[in-house]
Amino acid sequence: MDELNRKSVNEFRESEKTPVVVVMDNIRSMHNVGSVFRTADAFLIQGIYLCGYTPQPPHRDIHKTALGAEETVDWRYFATTAEAVRSLKSDGYAVFAVEQTVGSVFLQEFSVGHSGPLAVVFGNEVDGVGEEALALCDGSVEIPQLGMKHSLNISIAAGIVLWELVRARFK
Repeated sequence: MDELNRKSVNEFRESEKTPVVVVMDNIRSMHNVGSVFRTADAFLIQGIYLCGYTPQPPHRDIHKTALGAEETVDWRYFATTAEAVRSLKSDGYAVFAVEQTVGSVFLQEFSVGHSGPLAVVFGNEVDGVGEEALALCDGSVEIPQLGMKHSLNISIAAGIVLWELVRARFK
């Protein structure tokens, strides 16, 4: 594993994190939750907030796709996504929904305009980000989609958005 430059669990925990929190709003699929944990680990994301009925570790179906990332990435549970968003905002985070809304900004044009930490809210696989949480967000970011389908699986959307946020830090 050394040749792949993989961090040990302790090295991961002690590493400087990307100041981004992923908020998962009522996600149904344990596999989606596990996939987002794995992506968050890959990009050294600060943490994940699991909200509503989003499944929580430990669970073998989350572990199946997380491959242990649920044990390295910090996470918290909130009864509602609105509660999580309020908590993040009170801690100085700018919070953006990843959602197709009136006034949403395409991801490639997105500029936080905020020097502090950032949170991104990913919504339910069918219903998207809930209205109450959406109203509390500072805005919405949309992944451009050119085909007939204008939705992506949350695990794919999280990978795209988180990479763009991390990539912007490398510039």
